[in-house]
Amino acid sequence: MGMAQRSGGLTLHSAGAGPNRDRPYGWHASAASPALSGWSHRHVLDLASFSVADFTTVLELAQRFRSLPVASGARKLPALQGRLLTTLFFEPSTRTRSSFELAARRLSADVQSFSPASSALSKGESLLDTARTYVAMGAELLVVRHRCAGVPRSLALGLEACGARVAVLNAGDGLHSHPSQGLLDLFTLARHFEPTQPRPASLQGRRIAIVGDILHSRVARSNLWALTACGADVVLCAPATLLPDAFADFVQAPPPGQALDPVVGRGRVTISRSLEQALPGVDAVMALRLQKERMQQQLVTSFASYHRHYGLSHERLALCGRPVPLLHPGPVNRGVEISGALLDDPAISLVEEQVRNGIPVRMALLYLMVASEGSGAAI
Repeated sequence: MGMAQRSGGLTLHSAGAGPNRDRPYGWHASAASPALSGWSHRHVLDLASFSVADFTTVLELAQRFRSLPVASGARKLPALQGRLLTTLFFEPSTRTRSSFELAARRLSADVQSFSPASSALSKGESLLDTARTYVAMGAELLVVRHRCAGVPRSLALGLEACGARVAVLNAGDGLHSHPSQGLLDLFTLARHFEPTQPRPASLQGRRIAIVGDILHSRVARSNLWALTACGADVVLCAPATLLPDAFADFVQAPPPGQALDPVVGRGRVTISRSLEQALPGVDAVMALRLQKERMQQQLVTSFASYHRHYGLSHERLALCGRPVPLLHPGPVNRGVEISGALLDDPAISLVEEQVRNGIPVRMALLYLMVASEGSGAAI
């Protein structure tokens, strides 16, 4: 007899008896299921609006997808068959764009890819009109990446004003937010601490260090909302030029435009100026990329100087007092943020695991946003 696994809005049947015995993995989804009926986000623009229940839903679905052959491409689920997703990337991306497109295809969705160089934007068309063009073609979800903060939100508001029922997923906007990266980092950490049942509680009471260019990092901002929501304390470590003191209060109040914080009792955020102070006692360390522009802006004197004071190596991680995992959202500057030997150490580095986890996490997001059709949702 076939076995069935249920996770929120999806029931996955293994081969054997039952209505899907002709396929290795069948599919059934109900809009009345707990996951879909509790999902209130038509758009995903940041993680400040996520409740603990929202994080639980995403992690649970991602774990289910991660455990199936679909995560490696061996099988596809017909969950989003006949649904159209469009990626609108206005700045270069390798990992994020490829991960979203793979995630969509493994759910059997159709995918359109937008290229700014060959678009009508060069002829004066507005971003909103470009988005409306893809909606007119049948797109039900737009995955938007832009170098300017607020563009995905503006598109979501503009499309709603036009009466378009289309979901917008922020794939990174300026210095503001990168929700899917924050979620995959959370999922990676939760799986490290509780491999068989990753959940927000996996982070409760943990101490996570984030080292690097916090000021210019949308990844750091998303991780602050996600990690503190799950009860983790976060210590930020960087020189003052890359980490203003104001970041200690970053999660103390909802961002502009959001009335209430859906999380009660967030973890704390503290600031440290040296690895010697930041690393003792932490449970995990995340490094952030240092861009060449920071030297041109005289925010750091040199890459060599930065690595000498803030670069991570086996010797530096020994300050933690016990073996801890290392994360980095990529791309990595070897010998600047992380030594090559540490980056290539499979016992410590979770960087490739983050890339792998990006696919099931984005599958979960796409499924929740498209299958639920954002019923009752607000921005």
